[in-house]
Amino acid sequence: MKVVCVIPARYGSTRLPGKPLADIAGKPMIQRVYERVSKAKRPDAVIVATDDRRVYDAVVSFGGQVVMTRNDHPTGTDRLAEVAEGLADVDVIINVQGDEPLIEPTLIDELADLFAADDAPHMATVGAPLMEEEYNEPSAVKVVCNKKGDAMYFSRSLIPYPRHNFVNSPLKHIGIYAYSKPFLLQYATMEPTPAEQTESLEQLRALENGYTIRVIPTQSRFVGVDTPEDLALVNRIFKEQQV
Repeated sequence: MKVVCVIPARYGSTRLPGKPLADIAGKPMIQRVYERVSKAKRPDAVIVATDDRRVYDAVVSFGGQVVMTRNDHPTGTDRLAEVAEGLADVDVIINVQGDEPLIEPTLIDELADLFAADDAPHMATVGAPLMEEEYNEPSAVKVVCNKKGDAMYFSRSLIPYPRHNFVNSPLKHIGIYAYSKPFLLQYATMEPTPAEQTESLEQLRALENGYTIRVIPTQSRFVGVDTPEDLALVNRIFKEQQV
């Protein structure tokens, strides 16, 4: 089974323009993400997918593999599908968001291993404990799973609504996905769906079309970089680790 990890990296960002090139302890964020992902054992290759020459040049400068994509993709997954079309003999595509410089490499391997099983999913992702201070934070996406570990819904709102105390701790969705290549290419042909457009969460397109998304639970904590405050926090973490 051949596994490729693709990191979509769009230069434009409403809250943090030029985010892939934001400095994190002396290196651009895209390099931090690339180096972190490269520590995983299962992927046969790591590729950055971008529509911006500045990001492309930055990846080339640190010796990473990068491809240019069209600039009209509505989501990162659509960008991922363009890359997947050009990859021969690949079975699984793992999508790590370009703003997750603290992603845990072992989770990438766990996601890849799911697709070697007889009951391999079409798509999989990760859920971590949701902190109380994130309950009402729209950038902290929540996920509710059924007893099989498959996602029932993702939302920027707090779900399930705690009319009573939580029976299980709520989960925060982590920005990493894995797909079988055939499903990824099929996904890219689907029209955007109502909940996807309302929440601005592309994974809802799969659920609304009746597909399941397996969710791997983890106790690891991550800091996705969405704001200048997130960037400052991640800088502190890397400087403390002296990485």
